Order: sequence, then C-alpha cells, then structure tokens
Amino acid sequence: MTVPELSENTPKDRWRAHVLAERRLLDDAQRAMESFALCHVLAELAVKQPSVAAYVPIGTEPGSIEMLDAMAAAGSVILLPSAHEPGPLRWVRYSGRDSLVAAPFGLQEPSGLVLDPDAVAACSLVLIPALAVDQRGTRLGRGAGFYDRTLDLCNPDALLVAVVRDSEVVHRLPDEPHDRRVTHALTPGGGLVRLGSE
Repeated sequence: MTVPELSENTPKDRWRAHVLAERRLLDDAQRAMESFALCHVLAELAVKQPSVAAYVPIGTEPGSIEMLDAMAAAGSVILLPSAHEPGPLRWVRYSGRDSLVAAPFGLQEPSGLVLDPDAVAACSLVLIPALAVDQRGTRLGRGAGFYDRTLDLCNPDALLVAVVRDSEVVHRLPDEPHDRRVTHALTPGGGLVRLGSE
C-alpha cells in the first residue's frame, strides 16, 4: 500500500476504509484494463480446473462477469455463493449472466438449485473476494466472516485464491485466530502469486 502507517497493528476497519478509498479513485479505463487482465489469466487457469468456486464482482471489486464466462467457456463448472444466512456459504451453479438475480448484501447470484456448503469441496480452484492479502496468505475481507466459515470445507489441495489489485498484496495484515489463510493471490499485473511466506 502507499500509506506507510498501515501495518499489522492497524485496525482492520482502517485498512478497509483505506483500500475502499483507493479503489474509488480508479477510473473506468483502468478498471476495464485490470478486469481484462484477470479474465485472461483465469481463462488459461480454468482449462485445468474442472470445478471452480467463484463470485460475481460488485462495485469496485477487481474483475467482472466476463471472467466467469471465460472460465465457463474453458470448460469449468462454476459455482457461485449464496449468502442468505450467517454461516458457511451455500452454492448455486452458474449458467450464464442471464441467470443472475439480486441477492442480499447487494450481491448477485444465479437462480437455481441451492447446494449445501460442502459442495465447495469438489472445486479445485476457489476464487475469494478480498480487500487485501498479505505474504502469509492472511486475507482482509469485508468483515462478515462468510469465507472464514467456508474455507475449512474446501479440498485441502484446492487453490484458495484472493482476487485483489497489485497494490493490495501487502507485507503484513492484522489477523485473528478465526481468520483462514489463502494459498494464492491473483492480481492484474502479477497473475497468480503463491503466498505463505513469513
């Protein structure tokens, strides 16, 4: 990040406010260019991933619906989250953008059969929205805890990938005992980056 006083001792709500403010400064052209880069990487990655858990980016989140279409075109089955109640996420199979409907928290999800939380165990690639991620794999989310409750259900060999902008991969974030770490970051400029170093 560009603000040096942010560190692992900085409260999470201040990190969140900073990242969201930085994202709001992006113009449409930059956002479109970054989304295109993410889409390209995911199209190549999806060729080797029969099942992918993903999400529909909203607001200033990196990415776009096009990344879902690119992975589906590569042959992957795409599961998207359904977050209607506290606890682990439930899942619905993506069958194209026309299947998307409004969901709680300003999200979008496909209409269709809602699968149990453990459906994510079949996915070899799990894309996770994040505001930032550090070199250890600690992810900064929005604070609702849906993904922290879900990641324990994932296949131990799955790629757990936080999708962020290049500047949002940082040295060290604050973490708590309930935080679940991810294995990789995906950024527009760096592509898929392995995490886990101290």
